[in-house]
Amino acid sequence: MSVFHDVSSARGLPSIRLAVVAFFLTAATLLSPAQAMDIKRVVSPGGIEAWLVEDHKVPVLALEWVFEGAGGTDPKGKEGLANIASTMLDEGAGPYDSQTFQARLQDKAIALGFESGRDGFSGSMRTLADNRDEALELTRLALTEPHFAPEALDRMRASVMASLRRDLADPNYVARRQFYATAFPDHPYGGENRGSLESLPAITPDDLRAFVKGQFGRDRLVVAATGDISPEDLGKALDKVFGGLPAKTEAKPIPDVTMAGLGQTILLPRPTAQTVMLMGQPGVKRDDPDWYAATVMNYVLGGGGFGSRLMEEVREKRGLSYGVYSYLIPMDHTALVMAGGSTVNAKAGQALDIIRQEWARMAKDGLTDQEMADAKTYLTGSFPLQLGSTQAIARILLQVKRDKLGIDYLNQRDRYINAVSQEDIKRVARRLLDPAKLLTVLVGKPEGVTPTRTIEGGS
Repeated sequence: MSVFHDVSSARGLPSIRLAVVAFFLTAATLLSPAQAMDIKRVVSPGGIEAWLVEDHKVPVLALEWVFEGAGGTDPKGKEGLANIASTMLDEGAGPYDSQTFQARLQDKAIALGFESGRDGFSGSMRTLADNRDEALELTRLALTEPHFAPEALDRMRASVMASLRRDLADPNYVARRQFYATAFPDHPYGGENRGSLESLPAITPDDLRAFVKGQFGRDRLVVAATGDISPEDLGKALDKVFGGLPAKTEAKPIPDVTMAGLGQTILLPRPTAQTVMLMGQPGVKRDDPDWYAATVMNYVLGGGGFGSRLMEEVREKRGLSYGVYSYLIPMDHTALVMAGGSTVNAKAGQALDIIRQEWARMAKDGLTDQEMADAKTYLTGSFPLQLGSTQAIARILLQVKRDKLGIDYLNQRDRYINAVSQEDIKRVARRLLDPAKLLTVLVGKPEGVTPTRTIEGGS
């Protein structure tokens, strides 16, 4: 759920060579629906597996990986540990201090980034093929020999705490925090990935070293690569970057969880001109057979932009909101179907009623034949646009591998979408959409709403 941390661009480092990388990444040939993607399964001499889309048309390599479950359970009182680690792995490693490490990345046009999420700790490396060896070595050092210097920790901690303070004034953030805290109390999903103003000062360099040692293991590693590299060379690269990591880790697993708070309407009063609305209920996980029907249904309900029912009814017909939407959130240990938007305080009750009415109408009536056809056309026709860069392909490949969808999934996806029937839509809509079960969080001064709970003050 957090934004990917791209070191080279995030620090605003000027570099003509970085611009060259950006050009190559966006100049990769788009795949048409008729083109099959050749995905190779690569196993390194040391037994590390990756999926590869080999492409020598442009001299760029993108490597994506994740340690599944890593960072999902920060120690009590030190919440935010994994996120702080993600900001510090490139703040000096091996023989290089922070400034030297960053300079080497910039000089070689290497983009190296890390992200701590709810279900894993991920990383990304992009480089021109000529600088591959340097990029692999710097990535290896970041993963296996990070410094975690006290000065760098103080600097990154201050940055994270400043972002938290800013977000506490953002009604959208406040709504999200309250929603997840209510839906998943006493579970990692209910917490703030970045920690809190109270927990962050307790994190020490030793905590960070223990995190890396205990969480980065080859037993939970998933890797994907795209670009100018052969399967043989990728195998060698995998061993170079990841071969020195522990074979096994003993990290605490994240438990499955059932959403709580169903049917509640929670109000957090704020002196704002508009009310932020966020609502949701249990959805479908990515490996659920109903995923494709839910995807088609959601596109029509609120995922299709100006063509969706929610936008038509709430914005176009009544002018109640600049934007209203719905979306599916599949996580490893639960899933959600959600909707959200904002409206002027005086119209909040009306907007909320319309969203709930559309929720119920979809559950009762499903889609028209035209809506079904339009949704399938968009979902199949737009997907190749997501494969428009080396990095994008690697990231999608990694997610397909993580979700265990099969190495031929990208070539079969259109068939799965087109196989969805009206009966499937009706079954899934009845299964997922019940306005009486929506957990609703409102931030603002809404009129025409009777909350089941009001929380004054903080989030």
